[in-house]
Amino acid sequence: MTDFANAFVLLANFVLIPAVTYGAQLALGALGVTLVHGVLRFSNFAHGDTMAFGAMFTILATQALQTAGIGIAPLPTALLALPVGIASTIIFVIAADKSVYAYYRRKKSPPIIFLMASIGIMFVLNGIVRLVIGVDDVRFDDGERFIITVSTFKELSGLQEGLAIRTSQALTVFTAALLAATLFWFLRATKTGKAMRAFSDNEKLALLSGISPNRIIIITWIMTGILAAVAGTLYGLDKSFKPFIYFQLLLPVFAAAIVGGLGNRQAPSPADLLLLFPRWG
Repeated sequence: MTDFANAFVLLANFVLIPAVTYGAQLALGALGVTLVHGVLRFSNFAHGDTMAFGAMFTILATQALQTAGIGIAPLPTALLALPVGIASTIIFVIAADKSVYAYYRRKKSPPIIFLMASIGIMFVLNGIVRLVIGVDDVRFDDGERFIITVSTFKELSGLQEGLAIRTSQALTVFTAALLAATLFWFLRATKTGKAMRAFSDNEKLALLSGISPNRIIIITWIMTGILAAVAGTLYGLDKSFKPFIYFQLLLPVFAAAIVGGLGNRQAPSPADLLLLFPRWG
C-alpha cells in the first residue's frame, strides 16, 4: 500500500498537477477564442499575443509596485498589478476593433478577411511586446512560491516521495474555475448575456429585437481582454514570460477551443463555453 501511495504521489507531482494547471491555462485562452468566434464570427489569431500584451503590462506594474515596496505577501504582487494589465488589454482590443475590424464589418467582409486582419494585429502586438520588454525570460512571481513543499509533505505523510504544490498552480486552477463559472452565469442569467447569445445565434433577429450590435461587440471585447490578460499573467506566473511562448500557445489554445465545441453548428452559443474547462482543466 505504501508503494502505491508513493507511486501516486510521484505521478501527481510530475504529471497530474502540472497537467491540470496547464489545462486551466489553455481553458482560459480557449474561452477568449471561443467568445470571439461565437459572437463576432471569426477566428482571432491575435489572441495569443493579446495574452502576452496583458501579461507585459502586469509585469511592468508589478515591477513598479515592488520598487515602491508595495506587496500582498504571501500572494504574488502580480495579482495586485493585474488590473493594470486587464485595463491595458481592454483598451487595446477595443482600439483594434474600432480601427481595423469595424471597417471590415461595414464592408460585410467574409470571415477569412477578419482572420487575416487578426494575423496582422498579432504581428503588431508581438513587435510591441518585444520592443517594450525584450525577448528574454522574465520572472515576476514574488511572494510565497509553495503552498506545500516536498520536505513538508514527507514529514506530514511519512512517505518517501514528496508532493509540491506551487502558489501559482493553485491560483491558476482556482481562477480558471471561477472565471468559467462566472462567464457561464453571465451568459445564461443576465440580460446582457442573453442578448449576446441572441446576437450570436441570429444577428438579424437580434437587431429586430432592439439589441445594439455595437454594445454587444464592445462587451465581447471587454470580456475577451479580461480573459486574455488573466490567462497571460497566470501562465507567466506559473512558468516564465517570453513573447514567443505566447505565439506558440496559439495552437494548443485553438485545439482546446475546437475540442470544446468551436465551429460546432449544433452548439455555437457562447453559453457552451463552460465545457472547455472540464475538458482541459
